[in-house]
Amino acid sequence: MCSVAVTAVAGLVALSSTPFDLAANAEPDVMVPADPATTPVAPDGSTIVGTRVIDGRHLELTVHSAAMNLDFPVDVQRPADASVPRPVLYMLSGGSGGKGAASWDRRTNAFDFLADKDVNVVQPIGGAASYYADWRQPDPRLGVMKWTTYLTEELPPLIDAALGANGVNGLVGVSMSGTSVLQLPIAKPGLYRSVAAYSGCARIADPVGEAYVRITVGFGGGDAGNMYGPPGDPMWAANDPYLHAEGLRGLDLYLSSGNGMPGPHDKVTDRHFAGAGDNLANQILVGGILEAAVDQCTRAMSDRLEELGIPATVRLHPYGTHSWGYWDDELPASWPTLAHGLGL
Repeated sequence: MCSVAVTAVAGLVALSSTPFDLAANAEPDVMVPADPATTPVAPDGSTIVGTRVIDGRHLELTVHSAAMNLDFPVDVQRPADASVPRPVLYMLSGGSGGKGAASWDRRTNAFDFLADKDVNVVQPIGGAASYYADWRQPDPRLGVMKWTTYLTEELPPLIDAALGANGVNGLVGVSMSGTSVLQLPIAKPGLYRSVAAYSGCARIADPVGEAYVRITVGFGGGDAGNMYGPPGDPMWAANDPYLHAEGLRGLDLYLSSGNGMPGPHDKVTDRHFAGAGDNLANQILVGGILEAAVDQCTRAMSDRLEELGIPATVRLHPYGTHSWGYWDDELPASWPTLAHGLGL
């Protein structure tokens, strides 16, 4: 193994507030096991077990979650200026958990848009159909799901130590994770400062919202009963951001949705579209129905925040299906809100 690559990895995982400076001649695309002597460890024993340097700004970490006893990849883009500690923006994907084509790096220009920003961009991979929640019991198909623990207790301290971050965090979520990014700041007050939720549904204890969650989890092969229990179980209400919206006070909040009607991204020539003609019909029909449903969720959450006197930026579009083109548009639109919370 190239000694330069080993040195680069050791610098990355050192317990220091100094931002990691990727060696210009570090060996690319080689997964290097972490050195246990210098690797940060979360309180529960979670740790970084490997690093792959992609180029001078990008790397992939492999993180072991003690809560789930599994290893997960984490995509990282370093800040434009890493000379001082910078904040972290966590970007969560939808029902696929970021695996395959349905991810921020594969379907949007998010990383390009953020390339000139002074922020560490972190895309955790994994958690398909999990709602990034801590499930009450293992699922026969999905296994042990402890994603709230992973995203609040395990991953953040490892990222801060590895990247020399400044401890200020933001969250972006779409579809399934549009719910999660409203749950996580309530579960861990103070960890996240700004949140953007695109096409999410916060009101999960409502019969309609619960049905939406069950459909999403079922589509991924899981049983939402193993997450929060049967209909009416107190766990649904305990994890409902609408009911616990007071926990979002003080955050910089951005919510958005379309209304389900076809718009500028619903055509085969759109750069975000990655399928054949029959998939376009699915995007318009199924994506339209889904977006119409989350539009009602977004409106309800907006009303709830207004009722509580909690400021939020809300964009309700007169068009748009449940698809990546619209979420790609929302990142630049929400950036002023996110940046303010990140101190940028």
